[in-house]
Amino acid sequence: MAMTLDPISQLDRFAASVLDSVCAPRLMPVDLYRDGDQYVLHADIPGADPGSIDVDLDGSQLSIRAQRTAGIAEGARWIARERGTGSYFRQFTLGDGVDLEGISATYDSGVLSVTIPVSERAKPRKIRVESADQPDMINV
Repeated sequence: MAMTLDPISQLDRFAASVLDSVCAPRLMPVDLYRDGDQYVLHADIPGADPGSIDVDLDGSQLSIRAQRTAGIAEGARWIARERGTGSYFRQFTLGDGVDLEGISATYDSGVLSVTIPVSERAKPRKIRVESADQPDMINV
């Protein structure tokens, strides 16, 4: 297997690896959307050790932590090492309109999915407005 070395890309990789080790925790990109009566958060944590994933709720603060360790083969001589390791962390402030007791999380194929139900009091509802002449319904 022939391998060409590009000194500029090698320098770039070296700088990124040094900065990654200094600037922990690593980036955890997320998608967050509302689907009916729940919010859904998908966080990319590729290669995270499933046992290291920790989802905490402290008051209205939702925190996600994970760790990714390198698979180190004893006696191996690295040719390339581009897959990052280290800790991941994100924190979100949840509003009053969610059911904190109903939050659930699953991890599958490198994606952490957190489901946050909307509380009953935050769901849209009709309010009955009565008049002296005749009761009527108004949508709010």
